[in-house]
Amino acid sequence: MDIYNSMQTIALIQSISNQGIQQMEKEQNLRSQKLGWIGTGRMGFAMAKRLLEAGCDTSAYNRTRTKAEPLATLGARIVDTPAELSDRDIVFTMVSGPDDLFSVICGDHGVLAGSATPKLLIDCSSVSEEGSQRVRDALKERGCNMLSAPVSGNAKVIQAGRLTVVASGPKSAFDLARQYLEVIGEGVTYVGTGELARMVKICHNVLLGVVTQSLAEITVLAEKGGVSRHALLDFINNSVMGSMFTRYKTPAFVNLDWTPTFTPSLLRKDMDLGLAAAERLGASMPIAAATRELVQQAIDAGHTDCDFGILLELQAEASGMHLESENIEVDDGLS
Repeated sequence: MDIYNSMQTIALIQSISNQGIQQMEKEQNLRSQKLGWIGTGRMGFAMAKRLLEAGCDTSAYNRTRTKAEPLATLGARIVDTPAELSDRDIVFTMVSGPDDLFSVICGDHGVLAGSATPKLLIDCSSVSEEGSQRVRDALKERGCNMLSAPVSGNAKVIQAGRLTVVASGPKSAFDLARQYLEVIGEGVTYVGTGELARMVKICHNVLLGVVTQSLAEITVLAEKGGVSRHALLDFINNSVMGSMFTRYKTPAFVNLDWTPTFTPSLLRKDMDLGLAAAERLGASMPIAAATRELVQQAIDAGHTDCDFGILLELQAEASGMHLESENIEVDDGLS
């Protein structure tokens, strides 16, 4: 028995030692490339934070410097212009739109105005294919590859390690970036060259709008029929129709908490991109088109800075109901 216990102890020590070696090797690999980060809003800050916590050598820029400065406590070097990130091997961007992306890369103080040129730009923003291609072309002239890598999730999803990433661009660039993308999110999907990732993200966000509107409609229907929102959504979440998204959205629907994660204005922008692509490609999207008009109604009613889940309350109003918070603690599936 003593020999058996001793062998178990030795095996445990070896296992712990191997895990430690693997962790050291992972950290060394992550530090093999110097990273730059542009854009530290709600999403960008949380994503950069994960890279820093994993031990990555990261410098960061944000137009409002004070929003980036808390990253310094995690080891980031905060810079005053994107041009100061030109000596980084890989630069990430997480900005609001195509004009911002072009400015931070190609503007007077952009990355390409610096003294060097990165190996790779990874753009995680939600921008149009045309806006992305414009930047890709400018980078190519300087010998810098680009990955389009839009993401699905929000700051809370990032903190829970549940963010998903879709990437497109040169395969060699994806191979270089993959370990960093896997630090940021749990799921990383490569879909090919060029701007294919933009198409995937647009399709994703159109689905986001349609699913949310459908969820609002059936929730109102059930409540009008006498079923509480928390009971209906508990059943949905435990059925084959449930998803990470429906579970995540349940606390907001139950307690009418519209603290913004994604605003109606941003949703309309992406639905417009999706419908424009559908028109260009000759794809019929009647349900998406109808949902887009309902999102527009929310915006016309002044709901611009709240969460897009406000569609629930508008659906209730259209059905002659006034909703009240159920004041029930509900699991969002992320903790």
